[in-house]
Amino acid sequence: MSKIKIMPCLDMKEGRVVKGVNFLELKDAGDPVEHALQYQIEGADELAMLDIAATLENRSTRLEWVKNVSKVIEIPLTVGGGISTLKDIGLTLKAGASKVSINSAAVENPDLVKEASNRCGSEKIIVAIDGCRNVNFPSGFEVVVAGGKKPAGMDAVAWAIECENLGAGAILLTSMDGDGTQDGYDLEFTRAISANLNIPVIASGGAGKLNDFYEAVDKGGAEILLAASVFHYRILGIKKVKEFLNKKGLDVYL
Repeated sequence: MSKIKIMPCLDMKEGRVVKGVNFLELKDAGDPVEHALQYQIEGADELAMLDIAATLENRSTRLEWVKNVSKVIEIPLTVGGGISTLKDIGLTLKAGASKVSINSAAVENPDLVKEASNRCGSEKIIVAIDGCRNVNFPSGFEVVVAGGKKPAGMDAVAWAIECENLGAGAILLTSMDGDGTQDGYDLEFTRAISANLNIPVIASGGAGKLNDFYEAVDKGGAEILLAASVFHYRILGIKKVKEFLNKKGLDVYL
């Protein structure tokens, strides 16, 4: 396994960082540029910025947000939300993103993943998969889109495998059941995906304490650990998380 990375996430709405629980009850969590700069100083390996209202509002990612954040950091920036065409991907990368994350658009047009990875390189194309428990699907998890508002009628594991075959460089998982709860990553969901893939899995949704990060790797098989609430509200620091993982025997960038 590669070195484990820590990836804070800026969920964006109306120019501000927001955070909710189970994709609902969004609250203001600060200025994106201030957060981005602070997280780089603290030792974040990568940063994610997701325009969470873009798809619902039927628009592209606000590129000015990408420009404002990318110009103050040197670590890789993954941007998602409302990215639905090759043109969107190109403009987002030009605005300063290192990688793009596509979700609903990939479900609607799987060929977009293949075309994007062929044009830009698979390392720049991440497919985000939001999932929730549904016993009617073989893996027990169904894909949801449009910010968790719309069931996609697809098995999450089967979709992740298809995305890898189409050329995705990584899969960003978010468990709707765990999002913002600080009750721990959804290990069952994370493991179900990671056990069937060869590309990195980014665990997301629910980190609340130090051991949650360790279990996401040890039990979930994740290589990149995304978190928001615990970092935004200074419940945990990135350096403290890394030191804890190092003491537990995981290979991290200290």
